[in-house]
Amino acid sequence: MTPLTGKTLRMARLSRRADDRYLFVPLDHSVADGPIASVAGFNRLVTAICSGGADALVVHKGRARMIEPELLVGSALVIHLSASTAHAPDANAKVLVGDVEEALRIGADAVSVHVNIGSDTETTQLADLGAVADACSRWGMPLLAMIYPRGPRFTDPNSPKLLAHMVNIAADLGADIVKTVVASPIGRMAEVIAASPLPVVVAGGDGHGLSVSELATSALAAGCRGLAVGRRVFTSSDPRRVVQELAAIVHSDEFANKSEPQLKLAGAL
Repeated sequence: MTPLTGKTLRMARLSRRADDRYLFVPLDHSVADGPIASVAGFNRLVTAICSGGADALVVHKGRARMIEPELLVGSALVIHLSASTAHAPDANAKVLVGDVEEALRIGADAVSVHVNIGSDTETTQLADLGAVADACSRWGMPLLAMIYPRGPRFTDPNSPKLLAHMVNIAADLGADIVKTVVASPIGRMAEVIAASPLPVVVAGGDGHGLSVSELATSALAAGCRGLAVGRRVFTSSDPRRVVQELAAIVHSDEFANKSEPQLKLAGAL
């Protein structure tokens, strides 16, 4: 039996079906790109997402304070600590705008940090990830690392070998779950999973021409532990239906044994 600690308790809250699979819905886009809903519409969006079966919402600290607490019954709260805007000289240069202690005061179940490998400020972003991981260890807070290959240095940002490097950066610097982009073709995510010591969730934005449900099915079949889908939820005419469909796939019994590495590491890379 796993000993009960602050981190194990919070990790359990991140998977509402207690199956170690995750459907995160990031709503942090308003810092980077602008509003995603009207003031009146934001809590309606949260209601749709939570009632649809999302395991967790990902928001910035200020936005979290605007969510009516009763709306989060059944869904965990992840506070995103990184930010940049589309107006910056380098939109890939993420900076920390919050800390673990502040997230705890808000009532977060986890925090997330975004790192863009290949950015001109990569070294600072890596140092920030390491520092947040240290604070998470002290406070018993789960850490979701969102790590992406970004910028002109990469000719194939969806390469399985490259993504295996991304997920191992997260593991080596102290994250508990890692989010990255999907491999191309998506079936080769199995190679990334085989190389990852951490649960891997994939971003829903770049579906390589797949519908979001097809993306979810393919990712889970390859061994991913779940998805983090924001834009394709909040731009939908029926966010609740999209979340319901994704939650049914992520938590399907069909994928109960798929989280084990599908390939021997020596043959995967």
